[in-house]
Amino acid sequence: MQRRTFSAALAAPFLIAAGARPTRASAQNRLKTADADEGLALQRAYALRDDAMRFADEAAARQGVPREWARGAIGQALFNPTSQRLMRPAPRSFTKNWAVYRSRFIDNVRIRAATDFWSANRATLARAQADYGVPPEIIVGIIGVETIYGRNMGNFRVLDALATLTFDFPPEHPRFTQRQAYFAGELGSFLALCHRTNLPPGELLGSYAGAMGMPQFMPSSWLRYAVDYDHDGRVDLAGSDQDAIGSVANYFRGYGWTPGMPTTYPVRLAPEADMTGLLEPDILPTFTTAEFSARGALPQAGGDRHRGPLALVELQNGDPSRPGNAPTYVAGTENFYVVTRYNHSAYYAMAVIELGEAAAAAMARG
Repeated sequence: MQRRTFSAALAAPFLIAAGARPTRASAQNRLKTADADEGLALQRAYALRDDAMRFADEAAARQGVPREWARGAIGQALFNPTSQRLMRPAPRSFTKNWAVYRSRFIDNVRIRAATDFWSANRATLARAQADYGVPPEIIVGIIGVETIYGRNMGNFRVLDALATLTFDFPPEHPRFTQRQAYFAGELGSFLALCHRTNLPPGELLGSYAGAMGMPQFMPSSWLRYAVDYDHDGRVDLAGSDQDAIGSVANYFRGYGWTPGMPTTYPVRLAPEADMTGLLEPDILPTFTTAEFSARGALPQAGGDRHRGPLALVELQNGDPSRPGNAPTYVAGTENFYVVTRYNHSAYYAMAVIELGEAAAAAMARG
């Protein structure tokens, strides 16, 4: 199998959307934009910033890496305006739509890729389930939603993305303080990861937010949960299917995955259901089955016998005032909540679950 890489020298270009033939004018505009962005990045090189160098000193002491090495690494970082722009909050007029979101991830192309990945790694997926208790469909769903099994691992320099979101996080973000602190922690973890594993900080590629490899691990998750599952002496989340599979399974076990527990149950809502009370805890499982039913949410398909807390998960389908746009509801278990620890979105979790289910059904059909 050809090994994938996220080294800058071998980065794959972004795919152009089908049918979007660039005109000469649009190409010139993109070149101007790229030149402007490059000029802005060079003007805002973090080697010239006192706050960035102070961060390097503090991170070196905290992470146990040499001070000059940390300064040299941070000194390679350049401001990335795209990372900053994509982290800005969505406009207030934005309406979530589960049907649209689902269509991005549950399609024939991704399902075929899922079955190919599953077939090629059947033994490893079975071993991961035996070792960690996480079923193949969840692991396959995660890696498929994240990167289509390594096809789209991102072409942002991770160092630039994390430095930008540490030192230039969008100040208008409603959770500026928490998010900026989060990325500062990830930048420190990235320095530790690179120093411990001899990875070149300026060459690793990933998402605009600094996630890496087939499973799109952030640096702290890599340090905590990544495993050498093919036993070749190193962890390679970009090139080794086995390492990616074992690491995702280890991540889920670390967050409390319960073997054999469903992630969701269908739910029937009584006309008098206490929707305010049911939705108040959001996706955190809070209600016993009896409490859930007493509030008018009736779990189906064996959910009435579930042992453990439940949450009413609401998935909006656009403007609910329009015909046919009623929200979708499911009863989420503690395992559903574990899936949301990978990405704190119920929409994301449902896409992972349903892609895994679709792949399992396709595998069963042969």
